[in-house]
Amino acid sequence: MTLLLWVYTFIGFSPISQDTIPLAEVEVYAPALDKFAQGQKVINWTKKDLEDYQGRSLGDILQEQSPVFVRQYGAGMIASPSFRGTSAGHTAVFWNGLPINSPSLGQSDLSILPISSIDQVSVQFGNAGALFGNEAIGGSVHLGTATEFGKGLEAGITQQIGSFGMFNTSAFGAYSSESFSSTSKIYRQFSKNNFPYKDLGQFGTPEIKEDHAQFEQIGLVQNFAWNLNTDNQLKSAFWWNKTNREVQPVMGSKTTDKQEDQAFRAVIDYFHFEEKSIWNLKTGFVRNEQTFNASENNSTQYFLAGDWDQELSGQWTSKLGARYTLTKGNLSTYQADENRVEWYQSTKFSASEKLSLALNLRQLVYDGTFAPFTPNLGMDWSIWATPSQNFLLKTSLGKGFKVPTLNDRFWNPGGNPDLLPEESLSGEIGLTWNKQGNINWDQSLTYYKMSVDNWIIWLPKGSFWTPENIKKVSNQGLEYQGAVDGTLATWKWKLTTSYTYSRAVTTKGADENDQSVGKQLPYTPQHQANAKISIEQQAISAFVSTFYVGERAVTADNPRLMPSYQLFNMGLGYNKFQLGKVHIPLGFQVNNLFNTDYQVLYLRAMPGRSYQFNLSILL
Repeated sequence: MTLLLWVYTFIGFSPISQDTIPLAEVEVYAPALDKFAQGQKVINWTKKDLEDYQGRSLGDILQEQSPVFVRQYGAGMIASPSFRGTSAGHTAVFWNGLPINSPSLGQSDLSILPISSIDQVSVQFGNAGALFGNEAIGGSVHLGTATEFGKGLEAGITQQIGSFGMFNTSAFGAYSSESFSSTSKIYRQFSKNNFPYKDLGQFGTPEIKEDHAQFEQIGLVQNFAWNLNTDNQLKSAFWWNKTNREVQPVMGSKTTDKQEDQAFRAVIDYFHFEEKSIWNLKTGFVRNEQTFNASENNSTQYFLAGDWDQELSGQWTSKLGARYTLTKGNLSTYQADENRVEWYQSTKFSASEKLSLALNLRQLVYDGTFAPFTPNLGMDWSIWATPSQNFLLKTSLGKGFKVPTLNDRFWNPGGNPDLLPEESLSGEIGLTWNKQGNINWDQSLTYYKMSVDNWIIWLPKGSFWTPENIKKVSNQGLEYQGAVDGTLATWKWKLTTSYTYSRAVTTKGADENDQSVGKQLPYTPQHQANAKISIEQQAISAFVSTFYVGERAVTADNPRLMPSYQLFNMGLGYNKFQLGKVHIPLGFQVNNLFNTDYQVLYLRAMPGRSYQFNLSILL
């Protein structure tokens, strides 16, 4: 029966699940990330939550406000996520429902995804291959642009000036009526990154100033939305982003590499609303162009997708769909095309107000090769509830997969077209407690366990390197996430905290003499924590935040450990300055408040204390 439904609904898929609430005249329909994610952990940041990170990157907020470890190669340099001890290639990244990971590398550089271009961020933890497809083994990140109707004309400009040559500018203009909405954003971010540091690569570790890490980024985001009538809506979005970087050398080196990254992303969504169902057709493309010195590596992905989300009864909800992807790679050492087709089904059963279960299924085929069939079963159970508080038990079990990248299969020399997809099996169980009152509490604790088989590693083979399915990794750990807020006199306050314990070890190595077996994976801290306290009155706001990263091994056999570090940031804001109808919020931030000397990766210098002044002019 399931297979027949898949065939019947071949034209229906979208990577983010959807609500089945009919569209109101002045509302924008937005898919619900966690509708079929029973048992899984999801955190969300709204546009207001992102305000403290304007002028910074997605990697900064993930590192400082979530249990995700971000591997940074320097200020403004490559930043890659590590969810629950997995690699950067085990994280799926979406923008308005489109997967935007590079098909050649299988990952995204978080340092060139600026917060200025994003209105909302959702982060899903753990295995979600059945929900979101390829690469969603450790977790997934979902970026979105927000659209509103009936707001009239709005405009604004924001300027940030800071240490080490920072000079960031962004502007937006928006117009919306009851049936049409348009929003335009432009931005430029620039930093010389000429910070001083102690050069461990030179005798005597002299203090020198970085002279080859300049960063410049410009971009444009354009959104349109039309309420065609009460039953139909059309949305489109375009994002162009270009980054030029001087690649920061390792300590002791004088290399002068340069890198240019340019991305074009576009998506069109058509929604048709019926009484108890929603049809969505989606098409889009993502083009990545990268030039490293004189070497060019380009790729383009075209997507055609659709889904049918329906309420079968008061207890049963289902979503059925499919997606087709055509990838064209034109890289320095090879050219390759790839076709993918994937079928998708999700079913949610609400047994009662307290208990809901979801079954998600997915099958992907790439160039005639079947990826592992991917099921997931999850449950949310409110084990105790009163009008003011609730204890929720969440648990899930599922599989995930990662298809070998274009580089893995076709790089010349060394590519291995016979590679198998990586497979994962994982489970998690968590308890969430919410209490509402004079003080509001939101606390959660999650235990997870995961194994990844056929892990792809590149090994030397004669005069070149080649990838093989050799490694096997086991991951387990604990994640705590907490928030508490309230009011003291005229002040609103909020405290958020998180702690992560992650044990990720190699259980099968390259051969019987592999010294990495039983050792923690490189650059995977066992302990990580962060906290932020913020206060707000009518006109004044302030925050202090901190994050801690424990020791990390430099190599797989763990003979050298990077020391732990803890950084503090603070900020002040005043938002009641007015000139007529013009609103002028002001802000001031200090990052790395105590000027801590630290490295995220070995011999990769990081900046000390820096200052940032923010000025916005809003109409």
